[in-house]
Amino acid sequence: MSHVTRRSVLRSAVVAGAALSAPGLLTACTDGSDGGDVSNTGKKLATWPAYKASAGAKPDIAGSDSGIQPAYTSYPADLTTSVTRTPGDGSVVKVMSVTFGVPPKSESQNQYWKAVEKALGVKIEYTVVPQTDYQKKMATVMAGDPASLPDIINMFSGYTLPREAQFVQKLGTDLTPYLSGDAVADHPNLANIPTHAWRDMGRIGGRIYGVPLERPVPGSTLYLNQTMFTDAGMKEGWTSDDFAAVATKATSGKKYALGASSGSMFGNAVHSAAHRAPQGWSVDSKGTFRSALLDDRWKAAVAFQTQLRKNGSYHPDATSLSTPDLVTLFLNGTVGSLQNGFGAYTSVYTDSKGLMTPTNALPYSVDGSPGGIVAARRSFGYTIIKKAKKERVQMLLRILDYLAAPFGSKEYELVHYGVEGTHFTRGKDGSPEPTKLGETENVTNLPFRYLAEGPQVLFVPGAPDVVRALHAWQQKVVPVAIRNPAFGLQSATNTAQGATLDSMINDAVTAVIAGRSSPSELDSIVKSWRARGGDRMAEEYGAEYALNA
Repeated sequence: MSHVTRRSVLRSAVVAGAALSAPGLLTACTDGSDGGDVSNTGKKLATWPAYKASAGAKPDIAGSDSGIQPAYTSYPADLTTSVTRTPGDGSVVKVMSVTFGVPPKSESQNQYWKAVEKALGVKIEYTVVPQTDYQKKMATVMAGDPASLPDIINMFSGYTLPREAQFVQKLGTDLTPYLSGDAVADHPNLANIPTHAWRDMGRIGGRIYGVPLERPVPGSTLYLNQTMFTDAGMKEGWTSDDFAAVATKATSGKKYALGASSGSMFGNAVHSAAHRAPQGWSVDSKGTFRSALLDDRWKAAVAFQTQLRKNGSYHPDATSLSTPDLVTLFLNGTVGSLQNGFGAYTSVYTDSKGLMTPTNALPYSVDGSPGGIVAARRSFGYTIIKKAKKERVQMLLRILDYLAAPFGSKEYELVHYGVEGTHFTRGKDGSPEPTKLGETENVTNLPFRYLAEGPQVLFVPGAPDVVRALHAWQQKVVPVAIRNPAFGLQSATNTAQGATLDSMINDAVTAVIAGRSSPSELDSIVKSWRARGGDRMAEEYGAEYALNA
């Protein structure tokens, strides 16, 4: 296996936030009449957990209330202790989460797995589900015997799962008594999760059913090969015409300026945001929701991408490449860009050392209007606990509290870097540097971080200049981030039919950009989308919007 492929596969492409548009289908009924009432409208709403910041390491560059992340240009010298007792009771705990890595070695052969088990005080049976198999696996789990459910399940936000809210409400533990308001104080690391993450996770039937995985404001991000794009004329303040010209010039022979992976609609999120199109939905001052599919700016973005594809700027396999394969092509210089979640910077900048110099793209302007970026859902999914007796629920919450330890703590170091001397050594500045074993036994391939995690910070081991550049980039783009106002809201139609409707649109957009369909056919598909549930979703989101506080 080549050096590039080993890095891109073993260390993973998207360790913290996939830039996905739900590409697959799950079988779903055509209405949302069965199951429980998951709407929050007319319900007494549980109070969000009372936020209390932990006493973690002070950042080298401060964050902001607007969403710019605190940054660490060096690894904290003195690690704190955030958990003072072993959380577990010696029992077996079954967990399941998505992964973007490769299958881990079994527990008996995995020292990282054993070390985390020892710290947690339980025996972990971990079902690791590759991102490409997540929908099918969740369909099986959700339709299976409730008694066989794992104790802890990661509900990944990369896909719309039919009747997800009903499933959670019926078989998950109502965590309101344990986490709402001041009750969360029994779990200090969970109390350290900011309110915006809980809000974007949302309530179900007015209650709190999960623990969110907090994420920063930037969502889908375009990563560029800086040399390739600079040589082709990239400049700050570029326009859409500039972008197209640079992409054309950077494409030559078997090298392509633009890469895309299956399900991303040729990286549509980045381009629709640059065109200032709503991301999913927009809402007016009266609380009325309107789909982005009805916005001329969204249509303009699709037309722009169609022209980029006609120009030959996209890799010819843009509709079939997996994300890991696309990352490999990016690292070896075959493609000059890729769309991914912002959190992928932790692997992109590390894996590219000695190969190429990446940079985060600034949005181009369109018709004189400054471009925007995608604002992420501030919760990268959430974790639920299977219905259980009070004592077991409390124990499982203690485990999640341990895993949610803040950056700069001993618990965070173990979960994210493993055991010193075994999985990592320390660089000159004290930063953890993975050993050969640590490249395979790690939190990417055994993703405890997708069960619970503390607030995200900006940090790249041994790369202070990268951290400063990322912080400066956030200062420019966070103010122009375009947020989906439906985050955290419930829609019975979406939970019943969202997967089918999303797939219908995604397939149609991909076909238009690829040249297999005409733009007029997309108009017809949008009309059908509205009739089959899109307009009902708008009404349901509008009814809940004022409640999401």
